[in-house]
Amino acid sequence: MLAKGRSMQELLVVSGLRKVYEGQGRRVEAVRDLTFTVAAGELVCLVGPSGCGKTTLLKCVGGLLAPTSGEVSLAGSRVSGPPPGMAFVFQEYGRSLFPWMRVRENVGLPLKQKGLSKQRRRELVADALESVGLADAAGAYPWQLSGGMQQRVAIARALAYEPDVLLMDEPFAAVDAQTRADLEDLVRGLWRQRGITVLFVTHDIDEAVYLGQRVVILSGSPTVVQEQLKVDLPDERDQLHTRVSPRFAELRTHVYEQIQAAKRGEPYGLRKDTPPLR
Repeated sequence: MLAKGRSMQELLVVSGLRKVYEGQGRRVEAVRDLTFTVAAGELVCLVGPSGCGKTTLLKCVGGLLAPTSGEVSLAGSRVSGPPPGMAFVFQEYGRSLFPWMRVRENVGLPLKQKGLSKQRRRELVADALESVGLADAAGAYPWQLSGGMQQRVAIARALAYEPDVLLMDEPFAAVDAQTRADLEDLVRGLWRQRGITVLFVTHDIDEAVYLGQRVVILSGSPTVVQEQLKVDLPDERDQLHTRVSPRFAELRTHVYEQIQAAKRGEPYGLRKDTPPLR
């Protein structure tokens, strides 16, 4: 269920997406006929077997890779390059931050392309850093911060850009478990406060179920959509109670079974021995 006041309009549409890599006498079909939509204001998580093409898919969605066939559209316009209404948070946050720039400069860098006044850029940077709890770190350099704080800087940079859609590619894979839990709650909080549409790629099944309103389960490579699962947990979630609820256990078990089935190459969708979800 979408949070109160959110539109059900299809903002992001992936239709028949296919990506084939060719070179040095090799031809690898990474993604095959992927089709799904994301509604405005929705938080959708993508999971699948390792190496199934999740990052390839996200790069095609973000206009960083051209699909071999099919298309991605944002608000009715075909994506043929990085669209102005979209921001990307990468897994390797250390490589996406410039160590010689202070935090405020890293966050404000993409805003120079938007033709905003210096005052407006300062306001957006300050607001974004405040939102991720780093208002006091604006004058620091990235190398002076912990890994979790650096990833907060990367998230702040995306927020300052004021995107309609936020793409996140396994953004918490390199941090410790406690920091990961804090960042998960940060993302859900920002999503609820700002109404941003989020497409979140993760290899962590528990994370996908905890974060998402819907989980898109991908097959093994070449990748298609194995299943789209509605996460019918309460909209208010927390690490202590949500993760120990019986329904959370049922959902994460179901996703795990589907991914294992994908690894074995079994038919897509619910298997006969999988109990229907309530």
